[in-house]
Amino acid sequence: MVSGSVVDDEGTRIALPERVGRVVSLVPSLTEAVAATDRTLLVGATDWCTHPADLDVPRIRGTKNPDVEAIVGLEPDLVLANQEENRPADLARLREAGLAVYVTDIRTVDGGLDSLGRMLAACGLTSVPWLDEARSLWSFPEPAQRRRAVVPIWRKPWMACGSDTFTGAVLARLGIDNVLADSPERYPRFDPAELPAHDLVVLPDEPYLFTAEDGPEAFAAPSVLVSGRLLTWYGPSLVEAATVLPRAFGLSATRR
Repeated sequence: MVSGSVVDDEGTRIALPERVGRVVSLVPSLTEAVAATDRTLLVGATDWCTHPADLDVPRIRGTKNPDVEAIVGLEPDLVLANQEENRPADLARLREAGLAVYVTDIRTVDGGLDSLGRMLAACGLTSVPWLDEARSLWSFPEPAQRRRAVVPIWRKPWMACGSDTFTGAVLARLGIDNVLADSPERYPRFDPAELPAHDLVVLPDEPYLFTAEDGPEAFAAPSVLVSGRLLTWYGPSLVEAATVLPRAFGLSATRR
């Protein structure tokens, strides 16, 4: 029985039952956010939802090719999605099947924390200790001293974080400016020999697995290898990221 409604990050009003008891998540970060708060709500997740490692729910393929029939068969009260990660056509099919789909749009640290709070509230989860801790850990001003970095995410072809990305926003909060932030694309291709001036290369281990032997040799600037999850995931990982990333970049701890 429908008893209320919420509005998602895209401004879509979504009808919800009095109690949301069955949730399917189409995004690894959102899956972890729900699981860290009340994992009993989750009845389905993608093949890429690797955290928590012991999450035992039906898998419904990937973010870009969800098994719509399988999702409908799980009879969720709410399907969680993301504007960047999931295709509009797939979400439209889920809505046409009568499912409530909540879409997040996360591009900054503070905006992401607010978005996650609203999403979890839509799931009926209003007491979220990890979210409170993340807000506290990231409540510091951006450093005045800045560094300039390129953030590759793929090779063959080379691709990097460009404009309006969550990764760029995380780095900016740590005093590291993305030299490709003015690109017209969010994930542009690039030639390592033709990059703007930079003094740092940030190499995450996902989606491409950069290693000490695969990546740094292509650049003249010093490279730092980091966990892709801590740099690109929004959710409980932000608690760990607030401590680990500053150490990785040789910065003082962010805790205030």
